[in-house]
Amino acid sequence: MHFGISSSCFYPLETEHALRRVGETGAKTAEIFFNTPSELHGALLRELQTIRDSYHMRIATVHALQSFTEGYWLFSEYRRRFTDALDFYGALFDAAAALGADYVIFHGARTLVIEEADYAERFYLLNERAKQFGVQIAHENVVHYVGEQPGFLTRLRDHLGGDFRMVLDLKQAKRAGADPFAFLQRLGENIVHIHVSDSTAAKDCLPPGEGTFDFVRLKETLVRLGYDRTLMIELYHDNFTGDAQLTNALHFLQNLF
Repeated sequence: MHFGISSSCFYPLETEHALRRVGETGAKTAEIFFNTPSELHGALLRELQTIRDSYHMRIATVHALQSFTEGYWLFSEYRRRFTDALDFYGALFDAAAALGADYVIFHGARTLVIEEADYAERFYLLNERAKQFGVQIAHENVVHYVGEQPGFLTRLRDHLGGDFRMVLDLKQAKRAGADPFAFLQRLGENIVHIHVSDSTAAKDCLPPGEGTFDFVRLKETLVRLGYDRTLMIELYHDNFTGDAQLTNALHFLQNLF
């Protein structure tokens, strides 16, 4: 099992400075959330590689910068736009490969305007393009998106079989009123990455160890599933007041598992 921290915790700090902050917490596994196309190549990409190496970090995943427009680019009724988007995503896959990431995370569509079979086909074709760069894509459960509940992602898995990969996000499940353990029960073999956070009845996103989420049950479930990948702490900058909280959360997870 690997335990890491996402650069998104420090948004809107520039991505290279956010990754450096991740390194300073002591994390040896990280996720990079890209925020603009200039970070995918040239000097900025090389700087991210340098920071990764200087802190001896492994980049497990990267997050697509165009997540808010994926319905428009990938899953609209205008097929040519999807075809053109494959080239645009190629730059993202190339950057992910250069950083050593295994997966590129994306949100999918907010609204389903094409048939589910067509959605699955486009997921497959996008993943085939990603494989050309040595990476794969993984669909996240995000509130107000088609994947916010287990049902849609289960049907997508049924269409795709072994080509389907998923990222489970605990805070997004809570915000959608979905049971994260239902995702694990139905899609556990397809889950390749988990965004972890804690919560209470009043706050839906806190550093792990500071809320009431049942991490013991999570551990037992993951052990039963044989999950041995990454638990990535992904918060928003207003969910913590100091970087020491992230280090403590990292230690909490390491000691639990």
